[in-house]
Amino acid sequence: MSDLVHLTGRTFDVVVDVASGTPTIVHWGAPLGTDADLANMAGAIGRPPVTGALGVVAPISLIPLHADGFPGRPGLEGRRGGGRAWAPRFGPVSHRLDGRSLIVESRDDRAELTLVTTITVDDVLAVRVELTNTASRRYSLDALRVTLPVPSEADELLRFEGRWARELQPTRSPWTHGAVLSENRRGRTSHEHPPLVFVGTNGFGEWAGEVWGMHVAWSGNHTMLAERLADGRRYVQGGELLHPGEVVLEPGETYATPSFVGVYSDHGLTPASWGFHRAVRSSPVHPTTPRPVLLNTWEAVYFDHDGDRLRELADVAAAVGVERFVLDDGWFGSRRDDTSGLGDWWVSPEVYPNGLTPLIDHVTGLGMEFGIWVEPEMVNPDSDLMRAHPAWALTTEGYEPVLGRHQLVLDLANPAAYAHVFELLDALLRDHDISYVKWDMNRDHVQGSGASGAAGTHDQTVALYSMLDELRVRHPLVEFESCASGGGRIDLEILRRTERVWTSDCNDALERQTIQRGASMLLPPEVMGAHIGPSRAHTTGRVHSFAFRAATALFGHLGVEWDVTKLDERDREQLAATIALHKQHRPLLHGGDTVRFDTEPTYCAHGVYAPDRSEALVSFAQLTTGASLTPPVLRLPDLDPATRYRVVHVPLPGERWGAVPGQPEWLAGGITLTGRQLAAHGIRPPVLPPESAVLFHLLADRERASIRGA
Repeated sequence: MSDLVHLTGRTFDVVVDVASGTPTIVHWGAPLGTDADLANMAGAIGRPPVTGALGVVAPISLIPLHADGFPGRPGLEGRRGGGRAWAPRFGPVSHRLDGRSLIVESRDDRAELTLVTTITVDDVLAVRVELTNTASRRYSLDALRVTLPVPSEADELLRFEGRWARELQPTRSPWTHGAVLSENRRGRTSHEHPPLVFVGTNGFGEWAGEVWGMHVAWSGNHTMLAERLADGRRYVQGGELLHPGEVVLEPGETYATPSFVGVYSDHGLTPASWGFHRAVRSSPVHPTTPRPVLLNTWEAVYFDHDGDRLRELADVAAAVGVERFVLDDGWFGSRRDDTSGLGDWWVSPEVYPNGLTPLIDHVTGLGMEFGIWVEPEMVNPDSDLMRAHPAWALTTEGYEPVLGRHQLVLDLANPAAYAHVFELLDALLRDHDISYVKWDMNRDHVQGSGASGAAGTHDQTVALYSMLDELRVRHPLVEFESCASGGGRIDLEILRRTERVWTSDCNDALERQTIQRGASMLLPPEVMGAHIGPSRAHTTGRVHSFAFRAATALFGHLGVEWDVTKLDERDREQLAATIALHKQHRPLLHGGDTVRFDTEPTYCAHGVYAPDRSEALVSFAQLTTGASLTPPVLRLPDLDPATRYRVVHVPLPGERWGAVPGQPEWLAGGITLTGRQLAAHGIRPPVLPPESAVLFHLLADRERASIRGA
């Protein structure tokens, strides 16, 4: 076989040099065609040695090595006793194709280490590396990170920062020199530094420019580095961040990196993000049934679990169209507030003297599914579990542990602790008609040591995956949600085990417009929890109209976080109408292509197109006051150019902006334009007050609609 292997993805090609010490990607980008001349490729793009540098140019391989002369951050760092074998140099051993994957083996006989790199090209580029210690002595691994080269013309960075209740905030900057490092040591994917970055050509937008996106699919600590070398080459490196001594390979043992997942588009961010969405949708656990509208009880009752009140809440929820009722924190052990009871996963006889079954029967009798909240990775010091097994906490002996929310982390890597928690959860799901589990994780890892005394975050993350996997085998009809104080654990690896993530604890519609836009860079709408809360937001105190809250929550997995028993007749009618509107468009929202549109910072424009471009639902939101009295034209690219679309305004329950003077005439009766026109000159949205939104529905003309059976 040739030293260059050509892999073809859905929207991009990858060419890999398998003759370098560790495999090197020499092309990741636009398709090359079946007639590409790989024999002359290296000569066409090779970089010659220059004055003042080494005699050879070390490649930016998938695992670049210091011993090869690579001047950036090595992909592999570690050593044996006395600091030996700290700078290995691998040589190629073999490579083979297995379906859509290229598997390459490399070895350093002197350091007695073997690398196996698996490169999979489909909807995304996914790279995973396994390091095996083939010596008779242990090897201490400090880091194993995957590195993806990007072209030198990729000179802008789009990263995401945030905090609790303000996740996934975009941060864009030039990438002209040096390195940008993002690291997370919180023990979960984190609110602050989600492992996601896009790089692109100057001025790239949602529908323009070449874009490369990268994501570390891992639910623990991670690191991401984007560096421009002095010679102009650029790369992005990502992987698990290991604490000192956290991974030590005994003879014959293997460590595997998380998957480093990449997407590419030559038409901007929106098409690039579709690669991530297709990867989520191809997961074996991804739901194939309609996503039930749910009501979560937290902001309705908090810890006040009164049976009559909960039944009334369920009655009203069912009446307005809710399909899943989720009982949040407070149902178990001594959990009457957040200071006690975590870890005691049995139904509280004080609160539910007859158990959960009467409430579950009431909920299911109304035609709804029943869901429940748990936080199995955590424990209160004031709990029966900790009193019986204080050594099961993930702490470091001899130090006073740091508390967070009155709780500690439970060491699930301890086999006894794991078995205890698993048995309680298994019994909970076995003995009750529970269809859904909201799995929360509410505090960081701090000085978390396992039973051996070594750092325990890696083993805890692996144990989390194992417990979810095992519970799914035992209870295949139960769905799981990943929640971590809201959006603290959002990544593609947790989504191989869960059907949903809780995007943010913040239900403020204004904040949610930006949070959900950031989340949509990685997630399709059907896994992105989005709830309608009360008029005054729990987290910010800001007050919004019902219409704005509804317009914001529609574009996700819709839920309600509100005491619906206190709604007046108008509010109940508006909520019921919104849920009905969501159900009407749910096949489109949860099966289409998410689209985002470039506009002024004052506004937020996005939507969903049907895959066959026969239909679309688009939101245009006014976030703040703008410099102009009228909004800019909204252009809608990537519809079928030759198809005529009927564009109509979709009234939102409680919408009030229609009386504002100076509205576009076409709004009253709709307008018909071709897809080419909608991309070229677009439509003029109405004049909106701040913190409001308008929805548009686009439907292909009658002839085309009849073809698709609409």
